[in-house]
Amino acid sequence: MHTKRLACALALSLLPMIGGCEENLTPAPDRDIYMGTGEQVEFTCYPDLDGKITASELTETLGVSVSYLVNPPGTMPAVDIAGQVNTAGERRWDLSRDAASDQIARLEADPLQGKWYASSFPSGQFVTASDLGGTIENVYRRDEDGFYLLGLASSEEEPAEGQTLIVYEEPVALYLFPLEKGKSWVSVGTTRNAMFYGIPYAGKDTYEVSVEDTGELFLPDLTFEQAMMVRTTVKVEPAVGQAVTQQQVGFLFECFGEVARATAPTGVTEPNFTNAVELRRLGIEP
Repeated sequence: MHTKRLACALALSLLPMIGGCEENLTPAPDRDIYMGTGEQVEFTCYPDLDGKITASELTETLGVSVSYLVNPPGTMPAVDIAGQVNTAGERRWDLSRDAASDQIARLEADPLQGKWYASSFPSGQFVTASDLGGTIENVYRRDEDGFYLLGLASSEEEPAEGQTLIVYEEPVALYLFPLEKGKSWVSVGTTRNAMFYGIPYAGKDTYEVSVEDTGELFLPDLTFEQAMMVRTTVKVEPAVGQAVTQQQVGFLFECFGEVARATAPTGVTEPNFTNAVELRRLGIEP
């Protein structure tokens, strides 16, 4: 339901190889030893692996595209949410299965300024796509205490499928800092006089969030030694219509944000669900 940004860089050191076919008889001149420029790669965030994620370790980077491997719509890949515990008592999750059918989704955070719905969210700061198709956008605010969802809106003001504009009366706390194992909370977002795909809407959304464990996470292209598992269960209760519950499990890592996410089918209450309607994993484009 939300996308976090990468805040890291990669430096490569290249070692040249020297060879020849015969002896070089040209005298070698005296030369100074190369000392380099003294410049170093600057990282905006350093993981300290202290078992906590603070506000400074979970920040957005505007305008930077991040690639995720995602299963195609209509498929339900197998997932192991429970993971395995080794002899040292450490939990490990293996989401490294590399399916040829997986697709690439590019996501990024954009500033709220300039959006058609910006005036409806005076305290909003940035937005990300709610759905991988980019038709709906989530509006967020972040401070030292938490990461908040303010509502959502259609990316276009007058889309063919009808306008969406849902503004929560109070922000929903998606993350409360510092995140650490055992922490949990409940946050409620109420909306009135809203629009959902062109239909008048009012309702209450209840978010139950718990930080359940930390452990090693294996992805197709990356391994994270101390990923944090966060479960979010959302109950949507419209003023008219049936309530719907859905849970998702996100894996977060210091300075990287959300590196993987598994979303259960609607109505599935089993915590260790075995198939996901959406499985997204931080990855490298082929």
